[in-house]
Amino acid sequence: MLVHLQGPWTPLFGRLTLAQIPYHNGIVLGAFIFAAGAGLVIMAALTYYRKWGYLIREWITSLDHKKIGVMYIIVGLVMLFRGFIDGVMIRTQQAMADGPHSAGHLQALHGYLPPFHFDQIYSSHGTIMIIFAVTVVLTGFQNIIVPLQIGARDMAFPYLNAVSLWLTAAGAALVMISLFVGDFSHAGWVGIIPLTELPYSPGVGVDYWDWALQLSSLGTTLGALNLITTIVMMRAPGMTWFRMPFFTWASLSTQTIGLTAFPVLGVALALLSADRYLGTHFYTGGMGGNLMLYTDLFWIWGHPEVYFIILPAWGIMSEVIPVFSEKALFGYTVMVAATLSIAGLSWAVWLHHFFTMGAGPGVNLFFSVSTMLVGIPTGVKVFNWSLTLYRGRLRFETPMLWAIGGLILLLVGGLTGMMLAIPAINYTVHNSVFVIAHFHMMFLVSVYGIFAGMMFWFPKVFGFRLDENSGRKFFIFFSLGTATTFSAMFTLGFMGMTRRLDYLYDPHWQPLLDIEEFGIFLYCVAVFYFFKMIYVSLRDRAKESHGQDVWSTSRTLEWMTLTPVPYYNFAVIPEVHGRDEWASRRESGFEDSGPEEYEDIHLPKNSIAPAVIGALAFGFGFGMTWRIWWMAGLSLLGIIGVVILRSFADQSGIVLSAEAVRRMEQKPEGTGIITDHISPPVAELEALS
Repeated sequence: MLVHLQGPWTPLFGRLTLAQIPYHNGIVLGAFIFAAGAGLVIMAALTYYRKWGYLIREWITSLDHKKIGVMYIIVGLVMLFRGFIDGVMIRTQQAMADGPHSAGHLQALHGYLPPFHFDQIYSSHGTIMIIFAVTVVLTGFQNIIVPLQIGARDMAFPYLNAVSLWLTAAGAALVMISLFVGDFSHAGWVGIIPLTELPYSPGVGVDYWDWALQLSSLGTTLGALNLITTIVMMRAPGMTWFRMPFFTWASLSTQTIGLTAFPVLGVALALLSADRYLGTHFYTGGMGGNLMLYTDLFWIWGHPEVYFIILPAWGIMSEVIPVFSEKALFGYTVMVAATLSIAGLSWAVWLHHFFTMGAGPGVNLFFSVSTMLVGIPTGVKVFNWSLTLYRGRLRFETPMLWAIGGLILLLVGGLTGMMLAIPAINYTVHNSVFVIAHFHMMFLVSVYGIFAGMMFWFPKVFGFRLDENSGRKFFIFFSLGTATTFSAMFTLGFMGMTRRLDYLYDPHWQPLLDIEEFGIFLYCVAVFYFFKMIYVSLRDRAKESHGQDVWSTSRTLEWMTLTPVPYYNFAVIPEVHGRDEWASRRESGFEDSGPEEYEDIHLPKNSIAPAVIGALAFGFGFGMTWRIWWMAGLSLLGIIGVVILRSFADQSGIVLSAEAVRRMEQKPEGTGIITDHISPPVAELEALS
């Protein structure tokens, strides 16, 4: 039966009361005013320019893998910005709250964040950055690029692709609304046991965290199944396994991890939900429970997740470095083998996250060796990238700068990771900010890969380049912020500073904390140049438009399409004759040769069902969080009903005639991703009419 909780509960609103809205908190109130203002500006702009129909018709109902990928990236970038603000707040609090004589502000004894609020900030920071920012953005890149690289028209299951997106968006929305209605978890992004159990967290914060991760985990699992099927079944004629572009190999390895790891997270959170809602004792200290069961289950997912977010970034770097070195990737076959090895070894290293738990020297030795083994294929990658650069005709445009920056950070993160793989060293620095600095180095490799990919593929998707001048300044200040912040953090870790501190007792740490804060300021300058880059690029897009191969030395199939990529991708599915097909055609003088004959193209109809499922999933998560049982029940029934009703819609798709394709290829201005009135009709609306 359901656990009875202390405090008010009503059948209509569950545990939700007006007192749960933290309007008395100045920081939260300011964030709400900013978010509401931004939302009103966006809605006013959509209304003024009459773009609501365009938004629904061309984006919200779209099953086009490119538009779904772009929406993934937009969601991820919004969450990345939110997570960055959390990081700024954490470092500012620590810089202000060092020593017994540090002043207090805004109801805080030291600094400006009370402990309970600080705990929520660091919990949301980790959750957002790992699950809802980097993971989501990289999934977006894979959605956009993988079908293009293998010569496919779309994903294997376009409808399922959209469902995955909207489930992920529903999870992100739960995290965002927790800022304004109730509280977020204070048990860390990992859900520290027993803090996530009801006696220690009777509020709704852990429930927000739980259901947000459950929904996003389901979306990621479905997306992994879709991408694997796409790569295995939809490659163009002639594209054998060892002719696939390396980013596609990295995506295949990544999604294999996702398909096998995220269900483990789902099980771990389902058992936690049973403890919190049904009164079971899977993770309690008594009554037959086991505290370490959750820790093992979480990190069995958690460490493969580390490679889930870093392998695609390495794939991006492996595409960018050859293009701007003007030579093929060195050791392609060995790089593929290294990637598959890392994906396999990711399952054998999870216990290094808690060497200090007392499992014994034999267990620690096994996981220490397995962790060090990961360094071998990782080192292979570093050497192969270096040998690709060696004697290449290097061009240091912004994608290349980000790729090389990621390579340098990988050396720092990898070497400190080898240090932490040694149990004796791990015992010394466990739970210190040295570990945090190491993880951020590895995490930032993914971030550098993301920005390399954004600069690299943006012109292919949208038809114009991002501003080079602002992009370089963005890279410079971001890199300076990284070096400044985390060199100080590594040092503080050696000096004994532990993680998750809202108050620091040692005044001798103040100089290094101030250096960290200066690094955060440099990051803020970098964010300014990022937004300036977007603004200038949009303003000058007519001057920055380019043809088919934006960089002139690109190598893979996505550069064979028109720029921007038309919604049908390829006029005729290409036949592949070797690795780096586009480079081979360019070098042979066949880059301008079009198809002799065009053919009819079948495309799926748009669907409103995935977005409705996402909205109902949000309602289910919100209802379960606040124990508003009618909302949760109706939302679940609604999801089932939408799936059933969807089965009655005409799913035969539409056919784009060969003559229409010919006209679009000859006059491609109206086929790009932002063009209005080109999407297929919405299947459900046709059924209703």
